[in-house]
Amino acid sequence: MRWTFAPEPDPLIINHLTDVLGVDRRIATLLAQRGISTYEEARQFFRPSLADLHDPYLMKDMDKAVTRVENAMASGENILVFGDYDVDGTTAVSLMSGYLRTIYPNVDTYIPDRYAEGYGVSFAGIDYADDNACTLIIALDCGIKSPDKVAYAKEKGIDFIICDHHRPGNTLPDAVAVLDPKRDDCSYPYDELCGCGVGFKLIQALAANRNQTIMDLLPWLDLVATAIAADIVPITGENRILAKFGLDVINTSPRAGIKALIQNAKRQQLTISDVVFTIAPRINAAGRISHGKHAVALLTEFSLEQAEEFAAQIETFNADRKNLDKQITMEALRQIDDNNDHERYSTVVYQEDWHKGVIGIVASRLIETYYRPTLVFTKSGDKLAASARSVRDFDIYNALEACADCLEQFGGHMYAAGLTLKEEQYEAFREKFEQVVQSTIAPELLIPEIKIDAELDLADITPKFFRILKQFEPFGPGNMTPVFLTKGLRDTGFGRAIGADSDHLKLFVKQGNSEGFGAVGFGLAKKKDITCNGNAFDAAYSIDENEWNGQVSLQLRLRDVRCE
Repeated sequence: MRWTFAPEPDPLIINHLTDVLGVDRRIATLLAQRGISTYEEARQFFRPSLADLHDPYLMKDMDKAVTRVENAMASGENILVFGDYDVDGTTAVSLMSGYLRTIYPNVDTYIPDRYAEGYGVSFAGIDYADDNACTLIIALDCGIKSPDKVAYAKEKGIDFIICDHHRPGNTLPDAVAVLDPKRDDCSYPYDELCGCGVGFKLIQALAANRNQTIMDLLPWLDLVATAIAADIVPITGENRILAKFGLDVINTSPRAGIKALIQNAKRQQLTISDVVFTIAPRINAAGRISHGKHAVALLTEFSLEQAEEFAAQIETFNADRKNLDKQITMEALRQIDDNNDHERYSTVVYQEDWHKGVIGIVASRLIETYYRPTLVFTKSGDKLAASARSVRDFDIYNALEACADCLEQFGGHMYAAGLTLKEEQYEAFREKFEQVVQSTIAPELLIPEIKIDAELDLADITPKFFRILKQFEPFGPGNMTPVFLTKGLRDTGFGRAIGADSDHLKLFVKQGNSEGFGAVGFGLAKKKDITCNGNAFDAAYSIDENEWNGQVSLQLRLRDVRCE
């Protein structure tokens, strides 16, 4: 692991925050590291407010989108809400269709089949709209790179409104409205919304026409928060507000579908991290193993009893997903060994019978073993399809763009993307991608990094300090859980490996004569010799709470340890 320190902020800013907020320098430093330099910025950070959400009409084409939807409802048109099969897409479809149905009856939904249709707007979906006399399609979390599909729909007399957050291609689709804050000509103040977030801005604009306030839209924010968490977008600015209030809804009055998922997962109070690892995989499992329409059915169901039946089915999909992802990961690791690909700068693997629904997960698993940009391919019809995942600070979208001559289509973000190519292009692409990565990636990016925010003594860790840290939540990209370094720790003799496979490390540590703290390091049992030999060691960790037998105490969540 590569330990790096966050840059030291301007001392003048730290002094100012210390004075105006009445906090100590360690808290002021953490705030300054997150770009906060004034009292007002700190207020917005610690007290996110729905009043600070931006005017939806600041988004390019919002007026056109609202006018087209209003005209459709006024003239009795059938509206089709179309979205991708992942969490962002299915929550967005559930959000948009659910809201529209509260004010208008003629609304249908469509999620493409991952295997028969692939990612994004599909000809089959447009044909479905045509067959059902739908004259307006609202596409969510997709469509920005589908000018051919939008043109096809136009020939059939079907209009498109696109609500997307992916990077546009060279040509925008000829839609009635293209809502995407990443458009070059869009001056919306915040461009990191997820697809569901863009859809929410359209709903916010429509609600204003009905004299509804943001408080009337609060019940829909559980869906938006779930999408923000699952799509790994920055939890800053507007996303932070939506995530915070959406998480409050999840924990106090979630919709029936999310409540059923929480019951199955045996969780009561959820953090954003819990949403990522508990709710999101289950919603995703529907589209990965069966069909994304099951997720929409769950998330739009009003009856808890019926939602529990849907959730039980999705739990089965999730169990199947886990088995598949474990099996394919083992096969992919074996392929890397067989091909002697250990020294490459990228990982590109392919097997034609790998399940398309889990190759993205497998790509992430491979990065845990070989920390480098990774693509996992499988056969999809007469093409090969892949999911791409990247390492921190390397833009895999740009790398794919440099290989565009080998690809049929691609799309995505800096850290995750999808693509298709002709089978005969696979080897050429594999070698070109390796060359691009090798020539553009900084060598240190191939070593996993732990970013340390600050150095602490154990004596600095007090209940008051932790209470203020809790106010930094929700954590996520752009506002990660603070990681601290403490030097000169010693285990008090209780250190041991724990877990079913003895993979994890449990310690009780002290620093000099300080009060001791329990510490746990998941996957760190291999470091037991460093921590349990009586010698001092350094630890990188975050701080959390441990509940045992009704007692709550602070503990260190170890990220890594090393010899002093």
